[in-house]
Amino acid sequence: MKVLFFIRSMVVGGSQRQLAMLAASLERRGHDVRVAVFYSGGEIALAQRNPRLGLLPLGKSRRWDAIGPLVRLRRRLVTERPDVLYAFQPMQAALAALLLPPRSRTRLVFAVRAAGMQPYDRLSALSYRLEAWLSRRADLIIANSRAGRADAAARGMPAERIAIVRNGIDTDAMRPDPESGRAQRRAWGIGEDAFVIGCVARLDPMKDHTTLLAAAAQFAGIHADAHFVLVGEGPAHYRRQLAALARAHGLEGRVTWAGEMADVNAAYNGFDIATLSSAFGEGFPNVVGEAMACGIPVVATAVGDVAEMVGELGAVVEPRSPESLAAGWSELRRQISENRVRREAMRAFIVENYGVDRMVRRTEDAFSRLLAGEPAELIALDFT
Repeated sequence: MKVLFFIRSMVVGGSQRQLAMLAASLERRGHDVRVAVFYSGGEIALAQRNPRLGLLPLGKSRRWDAIGPLVRLRRRLVTERPDVLYAFQPMQAALAALLLPPRSRTRLVFAVRAAGMQPYDRLSALSYRLEAWLSRRADLIIANSRAGRADAAARGMPAERIAIVRNGIDTDAMRPDPESGRAQRRAWGIGEDAFVIGCVARLDPMKDHTTLLAAAAQFAGIHADAHFVLVGEGPAHYRRQLAALARAHGLEGRVTWAGEMADVNAAYNGFDIATLSSAFGEGFPNVVGEAMACGIPVVATAVGDVAEMVGELGAVVEPRSPESLAAGWSELRRQISENRVRREAMRAFIVENYGVDRMVRRTEDAFSRLLAGEPAELIALDFT
């Protein structure tokens, strides 16, 4: 089948990595795959997976540069005539629904990647409303989590047409590697005796680094060997705010701002505990599964499907609560000291339930059944 993905850009992020893995895997399985992007740049994530994949840049240069890119997108939909148009992100889903030619044989699929989002501005709020309003035009909606499905239905999307295909974790790339972890600690300038709590997340209000830093101050006040590593980037002004907050909490010299990292596997392996402090907006946070695939215990807030992913293999705590987050770290540290952390079980759980092959096969199956004329309601019923 011919599949056209549509996303804002391929700048590296959670959705982009999932799209890259899925697109490359479908291409290897014999399908004709293209990826349409508004903004060019950052396609390394896609090219690394498979340089033969066709990238279709739509030439958008700035936020309000709209007419030309939309005309080019419409033209692509007419000339490419994909069997499936798979739209990631709310605005891209809405535009796909509006621009797909009437009576087209292309099956339109929306991807729901988040749950409980709190839009940052009027444009993002509008995009979420449009996505829900136009979702009736979608032949199928694929959520990456139970939380995402529930949230989409609550926002007005047709629940009977929402299937669940959870994200895939690349367990070949994400695996235990203590030596790379030790080398990464040396690169960060962190001693072997330090107890490292690490967070892999872009610097964004939804990730709630504010709560993380407040919890870090509490934890560091009890544990003198504590060190914190924050992997990820964000707007320069926001990073400055967070750095100032860290200093105000007395964390000078206790926090490493690692920025973007190409080798996140080494980063995970350099942590004693991986953590996620998100306040909202998560569906299936990849970083939780990636850390567990590396055998690194996780303390994460109860957002999205985190509780289902972590279960009894880590700790799930209340969002926006520094006290709960610090207590979760302390409890897991105690379990580590008592050799009660089940590292092999963590990895086995991720391999069995969230492998890339599982995600690809389920997506391929959903598309194939949709193209064969099977009602979306039956597909969604089997994918819950």
